[in-house]
Amino acid sequence: MNRRKFINQSFSAYLGWSLANSYPVSENKKLPITFDLHCHPGRIFALGTKDAGDPSKTISDMNAGQLSGAFFALVADAGIISVGATGVNVTGKYQSGEGWHEYKRQLNEIKAYLHTSGIHQSIYTKDLKSKKLQAYLSVEGGDFLEGSIERIDEAYHDGIRSIQLVHYAPNDLGDLQTAAVSFNGLSDFGKNTVKKMNTIGMLIDVAHASYETTKAVSDITSSPIMLSHSILAMEPDRPIGRRAITKEHAIAVAKTGGIIGAWPSGFNKSFDEYGDNVLRLIDAVGIDHVSIGTDMDANFKPVLDNYRQLSDLKSLLVKKGLHDHEADQVLGGNAERVMKKVIG
Repeated sequence: MNRRKFINQSFSAYLGWSLANSYPVSENKKLPITFDLHCHPGRIFALGTKDAGDPSKTISDMNAGQLSGAFFALVADAGIISVGATGVNVTGKYQSGEGWHEYKRQLNEIKAYLHTSGIHQSIYTKDLKSKKLQAYLSVEGGDFLEGSIERIDEAYHDGIRSIQLVHYAPNDLGDLQTAAVSFNGLSDFGKNTVKKMNTIGMLIDVAHASYETTKAVSDITSSPIMLSHSILAMEPDRPIGRRAITKEHAIAVAKTGGIIGAWPSGFNKSFDEYGDNVLRLIDAVGIDHVSIGTDMDANFKPVLDNYRQLSDLKSLLVKKGLHDHEADQVLGGNAERVMKKVIG
């Protein structure tokens, strides 16, 4: 037994989880499931505005790279943030109704694009078995809820299957990594949101959330959660280091049976180092709890900037010590398992 397998099995045993739940080795020649926990193809959330990109190239790359599916993320606070030389800046605060209006605007634009492009908007995990790219909708930031639990029901009926509780603009759900503390974790509304999302069958995303917020979600959730795009912390002066997480932060997610999307941002010095950082996450939480979250096409100096690199990533992970089926878990098997359990 090699060192990495010993660590993975020991961690799973410590938490009381069976390795029998691991993604099985395929007995045929079909490509395994591949899934991206978080993306913005062509800045798709900005469609209908002057900041819109062209999603078609990225969609083409998704198909060429044989991506099975991804969470296409709307950005709830897009109307009150901007990207500057030093990163993302919060430029204002929504007035009553503005966050909901922005959500509906983005939703309508993205649904229209998916329809005219022939991309299937999916609400069921089983659709990943299709040979066709599946687009699942998520929202980055719960700002659009504006304190209303009932809006979670409406978002669910809109086809939203995941909500990331916080983003860059402080909101009324909980504390984030890059702003001052307001609630010492989750607010009361945040706790009620977690319970409602558990009940309705939506995947809770704690990306951008502080450790205290993530720990609070982990303590009360009855379903696995995800942290869609981050990486383990290294030197404190790394680019966008405030968005990295500690081992304890990662374990809080894994203890729910959840997954962490390894983030190929410019925090990593190279594609090869990104592979090392994927393995560091595996060493921290076990093979069953690591996935991929690219943040395409809104990432900072990404070291993986094209879905055609997915096969290269699998080869790199195998070269660095994973078994073939373990690499398949990271590229999509773990995401499929969690989605099946939470959203059906």
